[in-house]
Amino acid sequence: MKGPLSAPGDYIYFKSQVPLHKIPIGTKQWRYYDFGPKVVSPLICIPGTAGTADVYYKQIMSLSMKGYRVISVDIPRVWNHHEWIQAFEKFLDAIDVHHIHLYGTSLGGFLAQLFAQHRPRRVRSLILSNSFLDTCSFSAAMPWAPVVSWTPSFLLKRYVLTGIRDGPHEPFIADSVDFVVSQVETLSREDLASRLTLTVDAATVGPLLLSDSFITIMDTNDYCAIPQQLKDQLGERYPEARRAYLKSGGDFPFLSRPDEVNLHLQLHLRRVGVEARPDLIHGISRGGSGASPSEENDKGEDPDDPPKDDGEVTKDPSTDSQLHPAPESSESHSLDDQLLSNARVCHFVNENMLVPFLPHLWEILFLYLLPLNLGALYITLSYSWKFRQLV
Repeated sequence: MKGPLSAPGDYIYFKSQVPLHKIPIGTKQWRYYDFGPKVVSPLICIPGTAGTADVYYKQIMSLSMKGYRVISVDIPRVWNHHEWIQAFEKFLDAIDVHHIHLYGTSLGGFLAQLFAQHRPRRVRSLILSNSFLDTCSFSAAMPWAPVVSWTPSFLLKRYVLTGIRDGPHEPFIADSVDFVVSQVETLSREDLASRLTLTVDAATVGPLLLSDSFITIMDTNDYCAIPQQLKDQLGERYPEARRAYLKSGGDFPFLSRPDEVNLHLQLHLRRVGVEARPDLIHGISRGGSGASPSEENDKGEDPDDPPKDDGEVTKDPSTDSQLHPAPESSESHSLDDQLLSNARVCHFVNENMLVPFLPHLWEILFLYLLPLNLGALYITLSYSWKFRQLV
């Protein structure tokens, strides 16, 4: 895993511009990003077992600049699928959102289907990536599932990370793996235990009232942690769904192939009738606020004020803003180089300050230590003289 100074430059920029919301709803703590014009029906991104709300930062940056509203959430600590459906519905009510479009990867895609099955009036469309229909195969592969809630954190993290393919990767795929690994390290034992419980808890997606024409299945053709048999079952369940194939991308194409993923997401949203509002992003300021004037008045804050607490805010979930333009692809490394260069400068600033004093270092030490040595010598001789007089 890379160190903190190796974080992608566009992610550092994203964290500086987009506030992280944390709101308690009942006994659940929701952590999410919400960016884009509020008048647009939102695309809600649900991560897999190893993901957090941060893993979709490339989709938030790109689609919000095109006039779409994107919400990325963490899976809260729920311990069964019924609890997930109720908690997610309360979250939508809390942020005043009714009709939604769901984009889920792996476990997130499974949870999105369950919600669409039990709350069909709220879900307008689905995008499923490397997902599945039931949990039977995962339950069979994890015989210690009954004690997962008591398992130490390091064992849970090791189990989750072993599901990520290890070996030589293309550079962008390797970067995506490193980023997700860094996100896994931020998850608590309870978070990991909850997600693994949802993965192995016996459940199957039933028939959906949603038409196949409002479903897009987006899979990678190289490899992923979800067995091909399970992905084939998903395709058979929705035979008329639109198919989007990515030649490569691994387990996390939203990070490794963001341009392709963002294009397919945009095409899906257009096809299902979501009208983007790029006219509402013209007022973007350098502080990262591009909300409409009425939204800025609702905030009651100076849009140029920097985000507090490292980008984390606990506030009214209806608050929103827009993103200042930034590079969308990780292929551009100018921002990374600049940030890493600044970090190196900060790291070596103390050493550079010593350079002018190096030629005179011995003189400084001599002048500083000489009075101390003379004082010690005087005291020693004085006591020696007094001792001789006594003798």
